[in-house]
Amino acid sequence: MRHTWYVTFEVQRRGMLLRPRHPRLTQTFETETEAKRFAKEKLDQGLTVTAGTLNPHSPKQVVPSGAMSIWLGNELNQSAERSSDSGD
Repeated sequence: MRHTWYVTFEVQRRGMLLRPRHPRLTQTFETETEAKRFAKEKLDQGLTVTAGTLNPHSPKQVVPSGAMSIWLGNELNQSAERSSDSGD
């Protein structure tokens, strides 16, 4: 199976730079579910995250950082349900 999804996240580097930079890394995934799990981990670390599908996947999907909570909606709800179930 080919990797169809990507997640790009900001890398926090320590040190003093003359000009602020926002270096990013990208990881690819075979499924949307894997990409969502990884994106949620990076968001939980406080990083800025974007995601989408790789060419030539059709239809093309791009998930900007501002829409990440909507895209992750199911994963966030399932995580909350698992947490509340374990506390009972």
